[in-house]
Amino acid sequence: MSTQSPEALRDEVRRRYAEAALAAAAGSAATCCADSCCTPEAATEEIVRAAYTIEERGELPEAATLASLGCGNPTAVAELNAGETVLDLGSGGGIDVILSAKRVAPGGIAYGLDMTDEMLGLAQANARDAGVTNVHFLKGVIEAVPLPAASVDVIISNCVINLSVDKPAVFIEMARVVRPGGRIGISDIVAEDRLSASERAERGSYVGCIAGALSKGEYEAGLEAAGFEDVAVEFTHEVGDGMHSAIIKARKPL
Repeated sequence: MSTQSPEALRDEVRRRYAEAALAAAAGSAATCCADSCCTPEAATEEIVRAAYTIEERGELPEAATLASLGCGNPTAVAELNAGETVLDLGSGGGIDVILSAKRVAPGGIAYGLDMTDEMLGLAQANARDAGVTNVHFLKGVIEAVPLPAASVDVIISNCVINLSVDKPAVFIEMARVVRPGGRIGISDIVAEDRLSASERAERGSYVGCIAGALSKGEYEAGLEAAGFEDVAVEFTHEVGDGMHSAIIKARKPL
């Protein structure tokens, strides 16, 4: 397990995201979220091709896809509808916010929350290039969302919650900001229940989305403890021994 303090881990994550944003702005691809999910040279291309359709990729500026650090496509998982308000936790270069904004138009709004100035600047530029106006990017951490209670219909996130230093706080905040009857659709790295925290750390770093990943059972228990129901964690593909990219769905009771 990591011996770094929560503050040091968060700073390390912030530095990596800042570097990825600067690389994307310069025309270089960032590496994918999980250390072992693909080779660094082809990381972004493989992830984006696998997760997003040709039509979706055509809706995005190149800089948005270059900055992709995700492990799936939460906009497809969440099945967005026109008129809904969506929040993307850890929005990065804005790829999922842009796609969400297009899905919920007309009448809907897409919020993107990120703690990294460089990513926020890149996301805003990408949204302008994509011609979407129903977007709002917010600076903050996913453990303390700067939005009122019961203000969004859907929460999405793409390979970010595993990076949080306080996951119970994330789940509580998700339950706070989503409206009754609202839902979450998340892509994340999740461990098999057989792996201990130390065994996960042996398979990859915290900033590489491995050491900090929850197990399937921990994810389910955490969301249920925060008040969600119909919780489902489904593995999609293996990114390492006992480590998987996964789809997570849940709903807040009416």
